[in-house]
Amino acid sequence: MSRIAVTEKIITYKVAKGIKWSDVAAKVGLSKEWTTAACLGQMTLTAEQANVVAEMFDLSDTEKKWLTVVPYKGSLPTSVPTDPLIYRFYELVNVYGTTFKELIHEEFGDGIMSAIDFKMDLKREPNPAGDRVSITMSGKFLPYKTY
Repeated sequence: MSRIAVTEKIITYKVAKGIKWSDVAAKVGLSKEWTTAACLGQMTLTAEQANVVAEMFDLSDTEKKWLTVVPYKGSLPTSVPTDPLIYRFYELVNVYGTTFKELIHEEFGDGIMSAIDFKMDLKREPNPAGDRVSITMSGKFLPYKTY
């Protein structure tokens, strides 16, 4: 048994039962973005949250315990992603990464945007030319310190 096996069981059950991530999030009481990341093995659930997820996905007590273990973060199997959708994010960072860096440094100074103190909102944006994917990412600015 491993966290990866639990993630695979959750995905298999989700597909078989037609469960939506937004439904899981509503029962957990958190955003669909964070809840999905947690169910995919990238976040740590509390015991209470793990109970909800375990009930929804028919997990055993042992499988449920894996949901509360701090995961090894980073789920991509290769350094350059091969999945076309994920690759587009890699491409986005390759093309616009230096722009993000320059504009963040110009606006905030020398530092980074946190992926720990972070939130994301993903939604459909209707458009007559074809619906668009709208992703808003908000991370706390963390300045580099001198010492």
